Amino acid sequence: MNDTPNTPRAFLDVSESSTGRRWVGPSVEDDRLAEAMVQDTGLPLPVCRTLVRRGVPSTEAAAFLAPTLRDLMPDPRSMKDMEPAAARIVAAAQARQRIAIFADYDVDGGTSAALLIDWLRNFDLRPTLYVPDRIDEGYGPNDEAMAALAKDNDLIICVDCGTLSHGPIEAAKGADVLVLDHHLGGETLPNALAVVNPNRQDESGDLAHLCAAGVVFLALVEANRQLREAGKKTPDLMSLLDLVALGTVADVAPLVGVNRAFVRQGLTVMARRQRVGITALADVARMDTAPSSYHLGFLLGPRVNAGGRIGKADLGARLLATTDPREAQAMADRLDQLNTERRDIESAVRDMALEQIETRGKTGPLVWAAGEGWHPGVVGIVASRLKEATNRPAIVIGMDGDEGKGSGRSVTGIDLGAAIQRCAAEGLLIKGGGHKMAAGLTVARDKLDAAMERLSELLGKQGAGDIGPADLKVDGLLMPGAATVELIEQIEQAGPFGAGAAAPRFVFPDCTINFTKVVGANHLKVTFGDGISARIDAIAFGAMDGPIGPMLQGHNGARFHLAGRLEINTWQGRQSPQLRLEDAAPAS
Repeated sequence: MNDTPNTPRAFLDVSESSTGRRWVGPSVEDDRLAEAMVQDTGLPLPVCRTLVRRGVPSTEAAAFLAPTLRDLMPDPRSMKDMEPAAARIVAAAQARQRIAIFADYDVDGGTSAALLIDWLRNFDLRPTLYVPDRIDEGYGPNDEAMAALAKDNDLIICVDCGTLSHGPIEAAKGADVLVLDHHLGGETLPNALAVVNPNRQDESGDLAHLCAAGVVFLALVEANRQLREAGKKTPDLMSLLDLVALGTVADVAPLVGVNRAFVRQGLTVMARRQRVGITALADVARMDTAPSSYHLGFLLGPRVNAGGRIGKADLGARLLATTDPREAQAMADRLDQLNTERRDIESAVRDMALEQIETRGKTGPLVWAAGEGWHPGVVGIVASRLKEATNRPAIVIGMDGDEGKGSGRSVTGIDLGAAIQRCAAEGLLIKGGGHKMAAGLTVARDKLDAAMERLSELLGKQGAGDIGPADLKVDGLLMPGAATVELIEQIEQAGPFGAGAAAPRFVFPDCTINFTKVVGANHLKVTFGDGISARIDAIAFGAMDGPIGPMLQGHNGARFHLAGRLEINTWQGRQSPQLRLEDAAPAS
């Protein structure tokens, strides 16, 4: 890949790395702002580069590094229907009415349900939890389940679902229905008592980054406010932030605004190990350090999800809500087992899907794959893998009889949810919905090709077909001797990092490879240095399945530029800096 006259010069002249990517460094303006911030604040340059990339001016650096929930918390009443929704929850709690919670089967649904269950426990209430089976019932409320719940309950609260469920909510005769959701709304809303959703079409969009757990938390903030105004005692909400943090990270909600405070404060709450379900899950996941957003997204989240993907749909929510340590341990063990099974199923589907897109081509606006009997519980994960491999919106569909159920993932700047809703409205899909970055669909077998062609056309109009290979964005140079535990801790203060707030990535230039070792099935442990005295360890996950591992193993004394994200490695109580190695290029 050669630079063109209109393309800024590649960082360190790396136009094509070992993984085929072009390295892009900070702009001249960002460099200038970072240097000025160093002068204004006295913060290290790597920290200032991170803040500048997040759009933080020097005058706000101190406040950004110490975010408080009080400063970032929006007024819950800024969302439509919030006051009547909270009032109905309060009334049901005080009157000890029968309450049912209808939750989605993913982590966001599970944490949302657990938030309500925990809050209602303060009123000595035990709500009915209903989580639909992914295969038998699919996503969201259905007529039969809602009608049955309405017979036995006074109030049904739909969390992380319900915004498009006009028919099922009509079927809930005799019960009030509340919707606390964040999925993209349609032109009309269902006939519920209240629909609280920052992604309703008549909302401002200011809180569109919230996941359902964030919406539920704000509803409980409003409920507490109404209780206080009535002179009543209120439940503790700060202790619930571990659930909000888990839902936010696992649902890949952007870590901006109040979401950032939710996760920061939630990680502090989680570190106290007071929620027996999360503690049991952390133990089976062998977490031996303080929790981070990485742990939530890659260790805890997938295990909570495993129940909804290939096991009992309500297992994750029940684990998060339980107060019984013995029950928590049993459920955590089962979820860990299911997660292992999920990985095996995912691997088989991923290989078949990759083969299809290689045959079909991966340069159009959409990459997609469909197969007989592909498990609905893994198609979303495989879609994520295809998106990462191609830098294109991706859809993966499991066919069963005359229908297929699929899941899609998008890339930044391309609204997949809107395109899928458009196809559903046009009759090419049986149903479909979601949000910009993730969506689900059901399609008739005889309309599969037509639906995918139409989706590709709609995404192409958004520019999806013009996206090139993903560049590797780096935040600057760093020498091995400068990568200290203290520096990494300061950089972490600009976090948490995740969706919408990528962790800073640094390049260690012109390094020698001092040691390599394959660990596990395909990971590579590396020690590298500046050729004089300073050395640092690195881990490259999956490196032996790609070009990086063999290249570094067979280095023959060559020098390399190494790019990745810094982290603190804890081993036997000792901390040391470590590079999570993502890319490499020969040093010319």
